[in-house]
Amino acid sequence: MLLEVRGLRVAFRTDKKHTFEALKGISFGVPENATVALVGESGSGKSVGSLAVMGLLPPETAIVDPASSIRFAGRELLGLPMAERRALCGKDIAMIFQEPMSSLNPVFTVGFQIGEVLGRHMGMDRRRARARTLALLEEVGIPDPAVKIDAYPGQLSGGQQQRVMIAMAIACEPKLLIADEPTTALDVTIQKQIMELIARLQKKRRMAVLFITHDLGLVAEIADRVIVMRHGEVREEGAAARVLGDPQDAYTRALLACRPRLDKRPLRLPVIEDVLQARVVDGAAMPQRVRGYAPGDEEVLVVRNLAKSFYVREGLFGKREFRAVKDVSFTLARGKTLGVVGESGSGKTTVGLTLLRLHRATGGSALFDGRDLLGMDERAFRAYKRRIQIVFQNPYASLNPRFTVGQILLEPMRIHRIGNNDAGRIAEARRLLDRVGLPPQAFERYPHEFSGGQRQRIAIARCLTMRPEILVCDESVSALDVSVQAQVLNLLQDLQDEYKMSYIFISHDLSVVKYISDRVMVMQHGSVVEMADADELYRNPQHPYTKTLLAAIPRGVQA
Repeated sequence: MLLEVRGLRVAFRTDKKHTFEALKGISFGVPENATVALVGESGSGKSVGSLAVMGLLPPETAIVDPASSIRFAGRELLGLPMAERRALCGKDIAMIFQEPMSSLNPVFTVGFQIGEVLGRHMGMDRRRARARTLALLEEVGIPDPAVKIDAYPGQLSGGQQQRVMIAMAIACEPKLLIADEPTTALDVTIQKQIMELIARLQKKRRMAVLFITHDLGLVAEIADRVIVMRHGEVREEGAAARVLGDPQDAYTRALLACRPRLDKRPLRLPVIEDVLQARVVDGAAMPQRVRGYAPGDEEVLVVRNLAKSFYVREGLFGKREFRAVKDVSFTLARGKTLGVVGESGSGKTTVGLTLLRLHRATGGSALFDGRDLLGMDERAFRAYKRRIQIVFQNPYASLNPRFTVGQILLEPMRIHRIGNNDAGRIAEARRLLDRVGLPPQAFERYPHEFSGGQRQRIAIARCLTMRPEILVCDESVSALDVSVQAQVLNLLQDLQDEYKMSYIFISHDLSVVKYISDRVMVMQHGSVVEMADADELYRNPQHPYTKTLLAAIPRGVQA
């Protein structure tokens, strides 16, 4: 066994008197040349375990039980002198972190950052390190490595940044590679490329891989063994085929049940507690929801030839046009959902932001109740701001950290004079918090006191204060655990059923889009390449790009 973790207990100091136990005596192993997946929701302790292996737990707050043991190649890591631990972690044990933009230094080129690793751990001079860096960039599939080696992280796409992180991790030919959610925020095609790259490197270099994720579809395609964690404990462990095909623990079955399937669309997605309390055993056995547009559907939004260009300065006086959205046309029916899919840079988010006039359109029209949203002046548009709202991708950035949840919900009602007085507005805000599944105490609390899923519910509640007719959901569930994702999708569906709201649902997660959408619009390079009712598009895609997207969906745990 290359890595052996035995009885690992880790607690964190929350204040001078209290601690929180994040790991409660977990044990697992990673064999040589094998891929082991560590699976669980946020807060399960899986990332804490990996940081303990790397020696990256914050010493001022983390408390590791002295009876715990972490052995690598027969060598005990806990208690190892810092200089020896630092020499080991980075060379023989390497890690790919979840968010490359937070892990790469924005003021240094990628070539310098990879070369720094080679100089520190391999003793290479600058010339040899640069030659080795070029070879690594080529190995991980970076286009034009001779050019990209001198690029800064901000000049690369998200997929390229993650490839740079992988190149940095494998630079010293480690025996163990830890990958912590390396594909969470990536498009489905880029995700597939990264997964194939890691699998190829693992076989070529005969590395062991500890892969941390909450996506069981990915696990089924890459892992030899699976370890399922919850609340700091290991709930189930075994060969991937057995754990995913015949799970013994109720929590494992719950994780599998929460994920939207391509072959079924239940009225409601099961959540963790549904399965744990035996209220639902199999979502596929539930009544199914029928999706699609019908000839008599009322059109609430008609978009024709929408265009948006950005301009980049060239030289002293010149500028270059970048056409982000090119002649996009679609209709949105009342009480229906239009899914918008495509890779990063396809223009799908720009469409949503342009409809809300957060970007100024350079062409086209968007008729809402017969009025063109894009052509009216700002004063006339103010009346429509209430009727079309957006839920942004990142609830951490879209909620004011200095406002309580109550202030966040009351502000738009006061601005748009919704309600007769503050007493009525407060009552409505509390009702909406209950509607999105948050306790009454949330009204007085601040955003940082909530999880990501709860913050997204607050963002949805804020939109509901305006009583909108159209809601643009921009990657609003992409970074959530499958269980929280199921709760938010159920909430959106309940609201649509109750209020006949129409959604423009922007996402790169094609399984989620299939579940929530009546019609799907596929975008590539700013243009619409295909549009059809959801079931028809997934069953019989016509455009090669659509076929490529659908082929990249992880299907390991699909029926």
